[in-house]
Amino acid sequence: MTMQRNPTPPKELSRLSRALPFWMSLCLIPFAWITAFYGGWTGILLPVLTWYLFSLLDAVLGLNLENADVSATDDDLFWYRLVTLIWVPAQFVTIFGLIWYVPQAEHLSTFERFMVFFGVGVITGTIGINYAHELMHQKGKLERFLADTLLAMVLYSHFRSEHLLVHHRYVATPRDTVTARYNEGFHRFYPRVLRESLLSAFNAEKAMLARKDLPWTNLSNPFFKFWGLQGIFLLLALVLGGWSGLVLFLVQAGVAIWQLELVNYIEHYGLTRKHLGDGKYEHVHPRHSWNAAHKASNWLLINLQRHSDHHYKPDRRFPVLQNYGPQDAPQLPYGYPLMTMVAMMPPLWRRVMNPRVRQWRATYYPEITDWQPYRTASNPEPH
Repeated sequence: MTMQRNPTPPKELSRLSRALPFWMSLCLIPFAWITAFYGGWTGILLPVLTWYLFSLLDAVLGLNLENADVSATDDDLFWYRLVTLIWVPAQFVTIFGLIWYVPQAEHLSTFERFMVFFGVGVITGTIGINYAHELMHQKGKLERFLADTLLAMVLYSHFRSEHLLVHHRYVATPRDTVTARYNEGFHRFYPRVLRESLLSAFNAEKAMLARKDLPWTNLSNPFFKFWGLQGIFLLLALVLGGWSGLVLFLVQAGVAIWQLELVNYIEHYGLTRKHLGDGKYEHVHPRHSWNAAHKASNWLLINLQRHSDHHYKPDRRFPVLQNYGPQDAPQLPYGYPLMTMVAMMPPLWRRVMNPRVRQWRATYYPEITDWQPYRTASNPEPH
């Protein structure tokens, strides 16, 4: 694999100035309050900033092909880690502060209130769930708890179980719910994932308990924690904002989940691991995830777009995720903000991505002549 010969050394990484671009997400929170205080046209600010502004910045700033030294320690990465920790209380205060304020704000119409929380959902999905994803991969109990807290604020706690126990293990195989199939439009993918991922996550935790001769009702099942945290946040929304506040909380949660699954859709669209026979599949490689090196959107999404390396080495923290060139991993033509907008238009999506999937097949698997079992996910499920 082609990697950078002179990676950024840990000493250079430890500087605050190197980490600051990844703090850009915090600049979005004041705009949530602006939409609530002023209403009107400001309701479009957060979608415009996250989707359009960062797409424009990607076009202007181009790609970041630099890699960091993977030997960097947690101490070296302090300023990078800190932003993911700060986001948790910032998101909590924003969601529930606005749930208290918006229902009693007489200057806001019903539609304007909806738009405030649509915008909040954009950032809790784009940033909050993404930070939860980073935190859930860490070994520390505090970081994992904060991940659970962020996911509970959008009522999608099972994502942790599904992601760690199912997605990473079975990505690009028929057993992975969130690997989008070739020619599967987002509007078919989305309801399928909503239906299947919860069941998949629950069954994964149930199977883990069964291996310890424990029933799923055992209190060590994390679903009890998931349901408890979600229940607390639902009750808090009701207490602070009444029934209107509860509905607005559900609006932001729904938008956040939609944002997450849009990203899930584009990360592995049409990519499959080779079936070796008897339910065995090749190991995960960088070529099984779409890579995007666009500078601005990787700042916003803390290098989530270096997804090829994340699946290849899932224990790496985001600052040291490596970028792979087109010889090692398939490349998206644009960053996630623009690609998620394209995904909402299936004919355009197929025009952009299907030729790339076919080229990927020809490049990495010229020996496979019948792609039908891969297209339909009808190959045997992995053992």
